[in-house]
Amino acid sequence: MQKKSIYTLTTLAMMAALSVILVFFIHFPIFPAVGFLEYDPADILVFISAMLFGPWYGLLLTAVVCIIQGLTVSASSQLYGILMHLIATGTHVLVCGLLYRHIEAKWGLPVSLLAGTAAWTLIMIPANLIITPWFMGVPQSAVAALLPFILAFNLIKAGVNSILAGGLFFPVQRLYRNVAYRN
Repeated sequence: MQKKSIYTLTTLAMMAALSVILVFFIHFPIFPAVGFLEYDPADILVFISAMLFGPWYGLLLTAVVCIIQGLTVSASSQLYGILMHLIATGTHVLVCGLLYRHIEAKWGLPVSLLAGTAAWTLIMIPANLIITPWFMGVPQSAVAALLPFILAFNLIKAGVNSILAGGLFFPVQRLYRNVAYRN
């Protein structure tokens, strides 16, 4: 059991490091009109970790990645970026991780990733309407006017990262099991 715990912590640390590295090299705006809404693939590894180790480890990894990313490669967004990232990714990780543990294996992966994507997209509506005006000092009506972009951005980012995580999950799971359970 001790050996497995060490592999789990080591794997989570590597996933966190790779997530931050991915953001450093890959980030771009999806819609030029709202250039501050940038796609990045960092959450792919967080999603995989939540399904591999469970939602609570996924949430812990989310917090670590949000803080490291928010203080380094995405420092311009400061506390606002950390908070929004934590809400979006944390919601996805909890929904996806919990569902993946309770749904039949054949459908568990796509259903949990789809539900996580929907939850992320929906939670970011009130999050943006409440938090963005407070942090940015803009009226709520200005944020409401951007809701079509915000909805599309969140759906695209969570959807693309979910699809990529789904494609990578089983190979990563096999690799982890081959290393962690080797005698």
